[in-house]
Amino acid sequence: MNTASERLYYADPYLTRFEARVVERLTWRDHPAVVLDRTAFYPTSGGQPSDRGALCDVPVIDVEVLEPDGAVVHLLDAPLPTDRVVGEVDWDRRFDHMQQHTGQHLLSAACEQLLDADTVSFHLGAEMCTIDLNVARIPLEKMEPVEELVNRVIWEDRPVAARFVAPERLADLPLRRPPSIEGPVRLVEVEGFDLNPCGGTHVARTGEIGLLKVIRLDYRGAETRVEFICGGRALRDYRRKNRTVLGLAAALTVGYWELEGAVARLQQDLKAARRELRAARERALEEEAIRLAQEAVSSGSLRVVCRVWEGRAPAELRALAQGVVAHPGAVALLASTGERVQLCVACSEGMEADAAAILHAVCAELGGKGGGTSRLAQGSAPAANRSRVEDVLRTINLRPET
Repeated sequence: MNTASERLYYADPYLTRFEARVVERLTWRDHPAVVLDRTAFYPTSGGQPSDRGALCDVPVIDVEVLEPDGAVVHLLDAPLPTDRVVGEVDWDRRFDHMQQHTGQHLLSAACEQLLDADTVSFHLGAEMCTIDLNVARIPLEKMEPVEELVNRVIWEDRPVAARFVAPERLADLPLRRPPSIEGPVRLVEVEGFDLNPCGGTHVARTGEIGLLKVIRLDYRGAETRVEFICGGRALRDYRRKNRTVLGLAAALTVGYWELEGAVARLQQDLKAARRELRAARERALEEEAIRLAQEAVSSGSLRVVCRVWEGRAPAELRALAQGVVAHPGAVALLASTGERVQLCVACSEGMEADAAAILHAVCAELGGKGGGTSRLAQGSAPAANRSRVEDVLRTINLRPET
C-alpha cells in the first residue's frame, strides 16, 4: 500500500462534507475498508479517537492511518457501491473532540507555567479526558489556579492557528515540547499562550471551548493523572450533578447549600443506629444462647445443644456456641445451611470433649474442612440439605479418638 491520502482536516477542521475517489479496497479487521485519495475523516492518533460518519450513506465505524505510507483506512459497515464517494463527518463528535483537544493544550500549558509539570501522555475518552503529569501527588487545591488560568484564556477568545513548519525553523520557536517526528512539523498555536506540535483537530478560537473543568486527580506513583472535560461535556456533567444535588436536597428537605451539614448529621445518626443495632443483636444472641442452653439434651455427663438453621452467618454461630458453653458441662453443635454448610463446635471448660476433634469428625462425614482449639472450632462443608446435616450432628461421637 503506497497511497498517501490528502488530509483535508489539516486545512479545515470544520469541513464535514467532501468528495473523494476510492484508490484501494481491502478487508481490515474483518470489515470492508477503503483508502481514499482525500479525506476529511480524522484517524485515531495522538490520544484523539477517530471521526465517525458515512461514505455514500455507508457508516464509517473507524478510521486508522498506516505508517509509513500515510494511507488513511476507513473501516465500513458494508461495502461501498461506487468508487466516487461523498463523505459526511459526524459534526457533533468532531466538534466535541476539537473542544477537548484544544482544552488539553491549554491545560498542559497552564500546568507547565504554574506547576512546572510536563504532560507525558493524553487520552481523549468517550466520557472523560486525562493528562498524566510528571509530578507526584499534586494537591487538588493547586489545580484551582491552573483551572482559573485556562478558563481566562478560553474567555479571552484567543485565536488558535495550525501550520506546518520546516524542521530547520523549529529551534527558533518556543515549543512547549519537541516534535516526535521527522520532516515538516504541524504546530498548533494559541495566541500568546501555547505553541505545540500536534496533528489533531482544534477549534479556531478558544472561546469555542466554552469551559474547562478539572474533575479529579489520580495519583500513580511518580505521576499525577488529571481528569478533565470541556465544552458540551462540562455542560452535561454540570446538568447531571445539579440534578443530583437538587434531588438529594429535596429528599432531605434542605436547601442545596445545606447538604453537607445534612449528610454529616445522617452519617452520625447512621453510626449511632449501627451501634444500637449491634448491641441489640448481641443481646438477642445472648438471650437465644440462654434458651438453647436450657433446651440442652443430656448425653451421659454432657449437656448437648444440636441445632441447624438456614442462612445464619458464621459469626452468629460462634456467638451462640460461646454463649451455650459459658454454662458448665455443655457441648454446642451448631450449623447453618446455604451455599455451603457452616459449622461451629464448642465445649465448656474442664471437659474431656475436644471441639477440634469433634469438628474434624463432622467434616469427615460432610466432606468439609476446618479447625480450631479444644474449646472452639469452626469449618464449612459443601452444600447439603438440612436433614442430612442434622443426622450427622446428632449421631457424631462426642469423644472421638484423636
